[in-house]
Amino acid sequence: MTATHDQAQAEIAHEQAYVDAVYDRLDESAKVATSLVKEGYARGHVGNEGGLVERDAMVFQASKRLAALNAAHDGLVFGRLDLTDGHARYIGRIGVRDADREILLVDWRAPAAALFYQATANEPRGVIRRRVLRSSGKTVVGVEDDLLDAEHAPDDMVVVGEGALLASLSRARDAKMHSVVATIQKEQDEAIRAPARGATIIGGGPGTGKTVVALHRAAFLLYNDRRRFESGGVLVVGPSGVFMSYIERVLPSLGETAVTLRALGEVVDGIRTDRHDEPAAAAAKGSERMASLLSRLVTWSQPGEPESFRFFYKDDVLRLDQRQLRGIRRQLMSNLRRNQAYAKAPGALVDALWRQVRGERALEKGKEGFADEITGSAAFREFVEDWWPPLGAVQLWRTLPQVIEPLASRTYSRDEVAAMKASWEQHAEPSIEDVPLIDELRYLLGEVPVEDDESDDGPRELMSFERAERERRNELRSTSSIEDDGFAHVLVDEAQDLSPMQWRMLGRRGRYASWTIVGDQAQSSWPHRDESARARAAALSNLPLHEFRLSTNYRNSAEIYDFAAEVAKVAAPDADLARAVRETGEHPQHRVVAAGDEIGAVAQAVDELAGRVEGTIAVVTAVTRREQARRDLADALAPHGDRVRVLDGLDTKGLEFDAVVVLEPDEITDESPSGWRTLYVVLTRATQLLTTVGTSDRWLKRVR
Repeated sequence: MTATHDQAQAEIAHEQAYVDAVYDRLDESAKVATSLVKEGYARGHVGNEGGLVERDAMVFQASKRLAALNAAHDGLVFGRLDLTDGHARYIGRIGVRDADREILLVDWRAPAAALFYQATANEPRGVIRRRVLRSSGKTVVGVEDDLLDAEHAPDDMVVVGEGALLASLSRARDAKMHSVVATIQKEQDEAIRAPARGATIIGGGPGTGKTVVALHRAAFLLYNDRRRFESGGVLVVGPSGVFMSYIERVLPSLGETAVTLRALGEVVDGIRTDRHDEPAAAAAKGSERMASLLSRLVTWSQPGEPESFRFFYKDDVLRLDQRQLRGIRRQLMSNLRRNQAYAKAPGALVDALWRQVRGERALEKGKEGFADEITGSAAFREFVEDWWPPLGAVQLWRTLPQVIEPLASRTYSRDEVAAMKASWEQHAEPSIEDVPLIDELRYLLGEVPVEDDESDDGPRELMSFERAERERRNELRSTSSIEDDGFAHVLVDEAQDLSPMQWRMLGRRGRYASWTIVGDQAQSSWPHRDESARARAAALSNLPLHEFRLSTNYRNSAEIYDFAAEVAKVAAPDADLARAVRETGEHPQHRVVAAGDEIGAVAQAVDELAGRVEGTIAVVTAVTRREQARRDLADALAPHGDRVRVLDGLDTKGLEFDAVVVLEPDEITDESPSGWRTLYVVLTRATQLLTTVGTSDRWLKRVR
């Protein structure tokens, strides 16, 4: 029977009593874990190595369990299943047992919890009622029921609410993504529980839950094969720092803290950037052509590199000219990376010079005496350091503005070269699009071998005060070994935006990994689909694919999404359009104003929207306008505090807001070849209200 207010309150009180019991048991478990941490530290005082090892193991395991218990504390119990066998099964963020080892709470990832997500009214699978508990901290504030099997429902069974999913869709958004573990739908659950091996591809239009499903999948994999994925590592890669900040709470709220989150500008250790290049430079840097250009760069003469060497030895004048030096370089790099060949360079030079020795006195000393004398020469050591210095990836990347024109003359157009050169000359630090180039150079250069004084394979590796000086001049550098880049699982969100060079960078992290790849081609900001497809295939290296399509838009109102879908048809005629399930009666508003009035119109629109929605608001502009818009709107937006953010279209990827104001949509569509797809992304960030403001309406005439 449908619940009255009093019946609903009685149901909440009943669930509160059960939740209290679970929290009591959780607190007891936390106390045990805390005592184990203390006991572990105490064992470190036994005075032997075994005690220290035992201490470290005990402290590590107990601390990990304590972190999981603390992380899962809020909203711990979120679901209940009433089964045809008369039993009730409670579902939560982690598993909890009572003192007698009886199950109080089933971990949502366990097979026993699968019914919570997979049972439907058409196929109830032994479930009569599915209940979602809404909590604030430890307090149950509401319940939402789905009656799946009315035929077997007891006459006195109470059904509360409109259904958990629709109830959750109408709530206000804040600045963080939350787990949807209580409202996962059947098609989403199938993707979450896909086989661990291979690559799971999750597609679908905006608002279908691709991102949060992928994050829940990461938690599911860690639960089912913890040894593999926790020891090998799980890497989650998203488009921006804004996005990573938005999703950072999801996995900890599911009890998982051992995951690496990286924006594309942070994938290489030691490098951190959130700046995008202008579209022309970004497309040129991301092209598959860049890989061959960087291969040539590694063998290229460095700026300021000496072109010849002369040495007086006994009665001989020994010379190496530019042609001979190039030949030695080719010989060294024929089977070694540049930095691996660093220790071999002095020996190769000695060999080439010894072949020129003709004087009788010199020959009497033999090659060994010659090598001792020349390698002891300050002039020779300085020449080697200048001719074949160990190169860092960032150091070599900084030379690109000086050499890009001859390097790129056969593979890039003049306009592309000019765009790349301008980007490097205008900004001293790397952009997001430069990070894959630096990573590529790390692998092309290799790492400087550890110096071995015992080695007698040619002259000893040379050192110089000049190297320290070079390092001081190049403080920005990657900080990890290329041997430490690999992960057991790689999760890539907004994968449709990845350039071939970014796929190469991620492919190196996932050489032996399973993958979860999330994307929607209609939202792609990368203009060359075929290039990207080839690069993705190379990164996945023939792994078996498990493909899933999410078909229902849970984010946008139908009024907003239906309008955005018209933009999608301009952006990508073959767009994968989802079905929006929620109607509000609020249609998008479009305001065309005179030039110079657009900032005031945006400020007015934000004020109006702030009075109508409880959560967050975004003002979205073209990339080139964002910083100026932030300055122009700073005073007007200040009273709204953190509720309102000014972002460009690329920064909005993966985010959602209660309301969105789009400033000059025509600028977004005109900004790049993928401008219409970017506008489609922007429009679908709004969950409740959408307003556009512009001094022109060319874009609007194309979709009406």
